[in-house]
Amino acid sequence: MNESALLSDEARYCSFGDTVHYSAPKIFSRCEGCYLYDDEGTPFLDLQMWYSAVNFGYANPRLNAVLKRQIDTLPQVASQYLHPSKIELAKMIAQDAKKKWGHDGRIHFNVGGSQAIDDSLKLVRNARQGRSQMFAFEGGYHGRTLGASAITSSYRYRRRYGHFGDRAYFIPFPYHFRGPRGMSKEEYGEHCVHYFERLFESEYNGVWDPKAEQSEFVAFYAEPIQGTGGYVIPPLNFFTGLKRVLDKYDILLVVDEIQMGFYRTGKLWSIEHFGVTPDVLVFGKALTNGLNPLAGLWAREELINPQVFPPGSTHSTFASNPLGTAVGLETMKMLAATDYESMVMKKGELFLTGLRDLQKRHPEIGDVDGLGLALRAEICEADGFTPNKRLLDKMVDIGLAGELTHRGKRIGLVLDVGGYHKNVITFAPSLHISEEEIELSIWLLDLLMARAKRK
Repeated sequence: MNESALLSDEARYCSFGDTVHYSAPKIFSRCEGCYLYDDEGTPFLDLQMWYSAVNFGYANPRLNAVLKRQIDTLPQVASQYLHPSKIELAKMIAQDAKKKWGHDGRIHFNVGGSQAIDDSLKLVRNARQGRSQMFAFEGGYHGRTLGASAITSSYRYRRRYGHFGDRAYFIPFPYHFRGPRGMSKEEYGEHCVHYFERLFESEYNGVWDPKAEQSEFVAFYAEPIQGTGGYVIPPLNFFTGLKRVLDKYDILLVVDEIQMGFYRTGKLWSIEHFGVTPDVLVFGKALTNGLNPLAGLWAREELINPQVFPPGSTHSTFASNPLGTAVGLETMKMLAATDYESMVMKKGELFLTGLRDLQKRHPEIGDVDGLGLALRAEICEADGFTPNKRLLDKMVDIGLAGELTHRGKRIGLVLDVGGYHKNVITFAPSLHISEEEIELSIWLLDLLMARAKRK
């Protein structure tokens, strides 16, 4: 069936509720490395890699081979039974956490990031009986289940469904580019910590009873680097200040590493850049390189041991399925055998240098920033500040049309849109992207932007 017929059927039979539809839908037929291909064989250089789910390249031979072997050995088993890769994967992640943070802990699996977030909500509420409220960040994104939506700052995700639980108390994230003028990035980080800390000054600030020395808040949910919010990177001093306040008032820190985990930022977990220890860490996406839905959480032993979180506390039929855990285990072994930190930081610096060079030639690029291969370019009006969603939408459409040319051949470019104003390109290229492909990315972005400004 040709593309136009398929798109006609999609418009008639598919729910749009589970589809982004930022622009005209595009059908792809195969993938390899950093590229998606349409039916005509046109390559599309992908700079978002399935929202960072495919950190290690499309059709990664090593990880694909494990999935194929597992299909022929133990592809399915009910979750009340055990299989080796579940136990080995949990051990590997937990031992890594113990080495880094000095805490014993356990791993709890589920099928997707939102579901793992929901599991973590149960976990922290159970650990602090009688306390149910959560802090979270403006611009934060944690998923679209009912529980995850309640701690995601976008009202759009909740508006049509009513309230099934308490909405989080949203705190400003240190988004320096759009923060108050006249402050350095570090000063703005301190300012945001002080803003949060003042909530505990008296009973009339709304979150603390100084007589009982109690808060109704149990946890603060944080993406160390905001994902859907636009890959906003906080100052390095921010989380140490925030954690100091949380510890003082016995509020747990839950870090969401679903987008930024597995070396997207040059560390296994992005929180490692900021020198604090989480109480709970939620992961997903790139654990299986997009080959199988598998996510989970790590929590300190006192929060998750079988005495406080017994069998059946939360459950999913497909959690810790053997196809997913086999690939996840191989991913962890691959990460342990290769110096991803040096590789990602080197490539990230090359990509960031290219973006800064583009910024000099295009005043519409108001801000660029990056940590490892999590990078951002904020698209603005010619003043370099006013958000310009319209221009970015044109860039996305032109990239997906697949009508750019490089060395006489057609090529497309896949970009992701994020940010508070939907005017940020959030770059999450394959961690295996070559230096030549980074140079091609910058060249195509230059061409794309020039063409979009003329259109």
